[in-house]
Amino acid sequence: MADELVHYEVRRGIATITLDSPHNRNALSSQLRRELRGHLGTAAQDDQVRVVVLTHTGPVFCSGMDLKEAAGASAGDQGVNEFPAILEQLWTSPKPVVAALRGPARAGGVGIVAACDIAIAANEATFAFSEVRIGVVPAVISVTVLPRLLPRQAHELFLTGEAFNAQRAVEIGLLNSAVPVDGVDAEVRRYTDMLALGAPRALAATKEMLQRERSTNLGEVFADMLELSARHFGGPEGQEGITAFREKRKPSWVPAED
Repeated sequence: MADELVHYEVRRGIATITLDSPHNRNALSSQLRRELRGHLGTAAQDDQVRVVVLTHTGPVFCSGMDLKEAAGASAGDQGVNEFPAILEQLWTSPKPVVAALRGPARAGGVGIVAACDIAIAANEATFAFSEVRIGVVPAVISVTVLPRLLPRQAHELFLTGEAFNAQRAVEIGLLNSAVPVDGVDAEVRRYTDMLALGAPRALAATKEMLQRERSTNLGEVFADMLELSARHFGGPEGQEGITAFREKRKPSWVPAED
């Protein structure tokens, strides 16, 4: 629809969600938040979707919360109250989520990047935790950002608000890859092709495992991991994967070639 700020398209098992509000640098307005949440929910529930790609139109990936909407609103009426739900959707999505940036991300936009499983940016993209410079705290985004960043770097960048480039974002763990802008699509396709080789339930379970807090009791951890491993070895996906390997064919879940 012409008045949409977030578009949704599924092709070859890839759901592409596109932020399309360039007039305000894809700021997290109430409409954009609502549509983004809806499309993420649709992708999570669609068995035909194997991977989600989150991208954008315009020169900026996402500039953070919409400050025009935030001005004059009380603490209880701030749009940031809805933001944790979006980050949680991305973080816990059973489908791997790939962020594709051709331009800058700021504040909440960086939180979104960190919440995705894979993040790819053009070399020209820049990042900043600019909250302290306007008198607010990068609190909500810290939930997804801090697990990605090296601690010393996190202190520096959260406290100074200084902008940093894509190469440094790779070095500190925020991005997986930084490439020339005309190579972003190819790099995204490289990752989505690899992710599509994974079994859907195994991918979801692996993602959950990676995010799980673990006991300090090594025996308990091994017991939990053994149960998870054995369940999937003996499950329908595991058995199909083993059979396909022995028969030298692709498993049934691998998408057909174009």
